[in-house]
Amino acid sequence: MKTQTMNSWGPRSASYWLTALVAIGIIFLGIRFMLAPGAGAEGFGIPLADTKEAIAYGWIKGIKDIFSGIVVLIFLITRMPRATAFVFGAAIIIPVSDCLTVLAVNGTKDITHLLIHGITAVYMAVTTILLFKANPKS
Repeated sequence: MKTQTMNSWGPRSASYWLTALVAIGIIFLGIRFMLAPGAGAEGFGIPLADTKEAIAYGWIKGIKDIFSGIVVLIFLITRMPRATAFVFGAAIIIPVSDCLTVLAVNGTKDITHLLIHGITAVYMAVTTILLFKANPKS
């Protein structure tokens, strides 16, 4: 008779919470972009012009951030560390490209926003490694 193994990876795992922090954080930032595009853009590092077209771009970014966070949360909630690792690892492209965008627009003088995006990418890389090392079965 075959016994069913339980997936023990979850809320008791550090990698679970390190990932959840980013997923919830990006959902919060997406909501901020939706409700206050100007404030969201300031926090990102590139202010928006006060036009309806610019505000529409803020809404678009907000929706994409919310979606990204929800995708990661789905894998967390279903306790799939390997799938979470792949999705979370692929998502590293976001803070890397955000950092490069801030660098292209603001140059090296905007060290604060460069560090925010750069440290986020490093944090996500380390967390991805931890996710790949997670043992889903006890």
